[in-house]
Amino acid sequence: MTGPHTREVPPPRGRVGTPAADEAFRTRVDNALAAFAAAKRAQLADISPDLVPFVDAAIDFVAGGKRLRPLFCRAGWLIAGGEPDLVGFDDAAASLEWLQGSALAHDDLMDGSDTRRGRPSLHRAFEQTHRADGLRGSAERHGAAAAILLGDLMLSWVDEQFRASDLPHLGDALPWLDRCKTEVAAGQYLDVLAQGRANVDVEQAMLVVRFKSAKYTVERPLHIGAALAGADAELLAQLSAVALPLGEAFQLRDDVLGVFGQPATTGKPAGDDLREGKRTVLIARTAELGNDADRLAIEKLLGTAEGVADLTELIERTGALAAVEADIARLEFQARSALEALPDPASDILDTLVGMVTRRDR
Repeated sequence: MTGPHTREVPPPRGRVGTPAADEAFRTRVDNALAAFAAAKRAQLADISPDLVPFVDAAIDFVAGGKRLRPLFCRAGWLIAGGEPDLVGFDDAAASLEWLQGSALAHDDLMDGSDTRRGRPSLHRAFEQTHRADGLRGSAERHGAAAAILLGDLMLSWVDEQFRASDLPHLGDALPWLDRCKTEVAAGQYLDVLAQGRANVDVEQAMLVVRFKSAKYTVERPLHIGAALAGADAELLAQLSAVALPLGEAFQLRDDVLGVFGQPATTGKPAGDDLREGKRTVLIARTAELGNDADRLAIEKLLGTAEGVADLTELIERTGALAAVEADIARLEFQARSALEALPDPASDILDTLVGMVTRRDR
């Protein structure tokens, strides 16, 4: 494998924390993922040529993302005094994309999602391959098995690429990475459990938000990056005060986009969360603000394709959409207020990311 300190790094473009600098870092993350994946491809090709399309599917699956987790990891690293252009750090930050890929592969399978980022989800893509190759047995079971295995493989790559960074404080950061992986699995299970319950209130739905998304999207990447730079406990706690409300705002925005987002932008059909029966905060707010008839409608329509339009109208009519937008604004204000307590230049580093998380359209 290419060593962690041997790749050529593009020169930084623009001040740290600016869109230009963030875009330059995304390119570095892409390069780190490509170098790691090339080594994995060669390793698996030696076992069997049948594994080449398997590993290529993982590489394609993590392409084109927003790179939010690496960006927050970098923010924590810079706030704690890490060198902006240290090549080894790129591997550590990029490894979080494999965690994202693993979580999405499994999440799409559990939800029965057909698409991801405008393309077939992994299990659907492998179903198509099964049919195209004329394989025997169930295409659905083949697709599910392949998605589970590929998700597991990407999860193992998180640790492998993270350790390849070989940074001086790697041992300090590993416990935060371990927590991150444990918490996202816990959040996923709480989400699965919520789908089986007749009623999920706002507090229960927010618990899923915190552990399925907020912690592993914002808080733990910030902690990992800061720990890699030798941050102390006080700074880590200050980062949490910013990260948790910001991460919760991120997922609430995701909930809104899952119902009201434009498919051409989000890469998923409008109303997908409603069709899949997701017990999101948006649905919990609708039940909370609606009347008995509204709550009966939720029970009848949630999780059905034919109920999407009526539920969308119900979410707006009850004021649930406005309430969740108010929640997002409140959480963003809370995060920005906590940001003021961080040492300079934290505000410059995080400011662009705060807006990217709360005011996005995909």
